Amino acid sequence: MQKFSSVRRAALLLSCCIGVVSPHAWAQQPDTEEDAGTITVTGRRISQSAEAIGEDKVSNVVAITREALLSAPSGISGLKMLEQLPGFNVQTDGALGLYEFGNSVQTRAFNLDQIGFVVDGIPTGRSDAFGGSPVFRYVDNENLGVVEAAVGAGDVGLPSYSTLGPVVQYNSIAPQDEMGLFVSQSFGDFGMKRTFIRASTGRVGPFKAYVSRTKLDSDLWRGPGSVDREHWEGQIHADLGGDSWARFKFVSNDFFDYDSPTISRAQYNCVSPNPLGQCGRDYANIVNVPNTTVVNGKTPFAPSVPGIYYSNSNYTSVYNLAINVRKDKLYGATFHAGIADGVWAESTLYWEDKDGYGVSPDAYGSITRGATPGSYLRYLYQSQAGLPVVAPKGVQYGLSGVGGDRYGITSKLHWEMGNNAVEAGVWAETDKYHRTQARYNTVDGAPDSAPNLNELVYLRRDYRSKRDILQLFLKDTLKLADERLVIDLGFKGLVMDYVQRGYRDFDDYYRTTGSGLTTRGIAGWAPQANTANYKDLFLPMAGLLYKIDGRTQVFASYAENMALPKGMDDIYSVTRPGTSALVPQPAPERSKNMELGIRTNQGQLYASLAAFYTKFENRIQSITAFVPGGGQSTETFFRNVGRVRSYGVEFAGTYKPAFLDGLAYGNMNVTYNNAKFRDDIIGSTVIPIAGKFLPDSAKWIVSGGVTVEPASWLVANFSGKYTSKRWSTFVNTPGSSVPGYTVFSAYVDIGDGFTFGPVKSIKARFNVDNIFDKDTLSYISTSLQGDGSFRPLSPRTFQFTISGEI
Repeated sequence: MQKFSSVRRAALLLSCCIGVVSPHAWAQQPDTEEDAGTITVTGRRISQSAEAIGEDKVSNVVAITREALLSAPSGISGLKMLEQLPGFNVQTDGALGLYEFGNSVQTRAFNLDQIGFVVDGIPTGRSDAFGGSPVFRYVDNENLGVVEAAVGAGDVGLPSYSTLGPVVQYNSIAPQDEMGLFVSQSFGDFGMKRTFIRASTGRVGPFKAYVSRTKLDSDLWRGPGSVDREHWEGQIHADLGGDSWARFKFVSNDFFDYDSPTISRAQYNCVSPNPLGQCGRDYANIVNVPNTTVVNGKTPFAPSVPGIYYSNSNYTSVYNLAINVRKDKLYGATFHAGIADGVWAESTLYWEDKDGYGVSPDAYGSITRGATPGSYLRYLYQSQAGLPVVAPKGVQYGLSGVGGDRYGITSKLHWEMGNNAVEAGVWAETDKYHRTQARYNTVDGAPDSAPNLNELVYLRRDYRSKRDILQLFLKDTLKLADERLVIDLGFKGLVMDYVQRGYRDFDDYYRTTGSGLTTRGIAGWAPQANTANYKDLFLPMAGLLYKIDGRTQVFASYAENMALPKGMDDIYSVTRPGTSALVPQPAPERSKNMELGIRTNQGQLYASLAAFYTKFENRIQSITAFVPGGGQSTETFFRNVGRVRSYGVEFAGTYKPAFLDGLAYGNMNVTYNNAKFRDDIIGSTVIPIAGKFLPDSAKWIVSGGVTVEPASWLVANFSGKYTSKRWSTFVNTPGSSVPGYTVFSAYVDIGDGFTFGPVKSIKARFNVDNIFDKDTLSYISTSLQGDGSFRPLSPRTFQFTISGEI
């Protein structure tokens, strides 16, 4: 490991102040008179302050550099990495954020589904856990070089049909020039074990490559179950001569975990415990128990249908029928051609193979015709409609299949001509998805018995969807006044076609006729097809950067975006009551983003301050409205319901006081975000949300910390993050807010590149999350009215990591 002077080593440690993913660094005082005109920034968490604050960018861009990623807790997810960046409100389940259905991200007026993600030039598409490609499936922090986030206005050249402004890029490290082996081993609470190994070939002729494997095993922090992840990454870099090169990458992610329940406020407050009496943050799924079990003087698992041992609906709380399995692979090839001085072209081809399934339980339900259907009545009506189904035996094995593939190409040409740098490019992608939903018997009806996939109890969905995307862009960067003034002008065009074919929901399989005890099943509508088409060939972007001097810059930007309506599969997989009519095509979501800011990089301080104003329209929401021509009958499906606006400021700053002589450092992020609805929802009734705050949107997020270095081989860090009150409902119902809370973390790094025999750069790190064991609600699943549902903050968690190189 390279040795640093005490001043540089002190600088190296400053960004540790704010925990896992601080974007902050510090400016080092020049060592010599010769260096007096420059600022050198080093850091264990941030290597360059220029990257951290987006120096020379026309919009507010913040970054997490490699040094920061390597100091993060081992195994942290690609989303949780973002939690300390200014402008991002990230809530995850667990200290590592690995549960795919427990992640939420809010930034300005947008949520996770409205943010674009790019990995090594490859767009990841949509972020939903079923048919999408969440970014955390495709990255490991040990293999990342930098994570760069445009908080509100991503460059027009970045490929994404999901973004309404924000874009996050994950860029991998290049293979190293020397042959070597890097190994990291971690242990933590809840039986967590993680092994990371990366083998590098070093340079062999024009080639260099690496392959890595991660194996993570852990118990759930709440209730029974486990998390198992096996992750492979490989990369080959080829030097093609001159400025030309090629890169080939491969990622495989094999993920298995058990669900833990999202809970109500009553369950958290112990008003409504689970069948075994657990509540609060201990409310969890359960292991299978006999139906004679007595809890608090009652038998909560007693049969609800005579003769059916597992007919009680409380058996749907068992953990072993709540499973998520994903097996995804991503292949990419990038070719960069240096054509002439200042002229180059680059193309990336990619293919993603998606496969997986989810399991959820379904109760036996009532046997009385006309009652709310459970497994038995679904079976009965589908049998009467002529479908090949068999009677349920008890709790059902609910199988949801997800699969498909996604492939595409991005290409761009960069041409510098005098004071102008022109870029033009194209992106084309096809995304195919197949979704199925059905219920099967287990061997004997018991929730912990093996599934019997030869005994189909009922069918719900079987459809295929396809997205065809074409994006064009053109941008000119003009540098004036000795390059002190930079003007970016550009636009992109988007053409998006969507089609869904197949069985949308129950009514396509069967319908019912009659009422009460005369209810019976008849044939459904059969498979249907629905399409959507969107096109806008002029979505402008403009940016301005003025360099006041070599240390301070002023920037401003304006950008317009259009996105494919989020959740198109869910939007179209709805059957309308009493008719085979298709859900109407929603309008695309559109946004306008404006920013004005200043950034400075001084000797003891660097900071960035940005003010923003954002608005978007055609927001999508599931609402209930009257059926056209149906009298007082209502129907519920997704539709466009109105506009949103957001304004605020984002500050990031780091201070390295000279008078402390490198002993201690401090930094802080502050985000103020005022995000409100502008229109009421017009449905079967008027729902007054105009002027209400967006649910799960915190007005204030403040994070910061202190790092001390008492010796060259020891670093101690203490950091905290405050998230202000958030609402769980669109109407901001009294009593539906989640109070603000502060959570603290700490770590200790031991080692200064120790060597033992052939093993070098030996380091050890202790991490602790939620030091004071704060017990509160964190993740919110929002609701239109009433109250939302929640996931509690995970308890205090320890982790130990040791690493070394050969």
